[in-house]
Amino acid sequence: MRYKIRFTASAQRDLLRLYDYIADRSGPAIARGYVDRIHAYCYGFADMPKRGTLRDDLRPDLRVVGFERRVMIAFHTDGDLVVFDRILYGGRSLDRLSDDED
Repeated sequence: MRYKIRFTASAQRDLLRLYDYIADRSGPAIARGYVDRIHAYCYGFADMPKRGTLRDDLRPDLRVVGFERRVMIAFHTDGDLVVFDRILYGGRSLDRLSDDED
């Protein structure tokens, strides 16, 4: 079964902020490349969504996975859908995830 991919508004904002942060420091081409790699990684979950560490302590069925040692990606599955909830850069915490849900 191939899953569909969805990014919440919070995850989309996270990516935009990450792009802005990197673009300010390293330029838009590097920022675009980094965000594109994150997108490609996330779309890879369409074939194998049950990866990462289960974090039921934060929310039922929430999983987290790292990306290139600097990004933490929080997601869950819902039927045939993989929903990316947050994409956090540089050690930001998931403790307040429920405050940012869409």
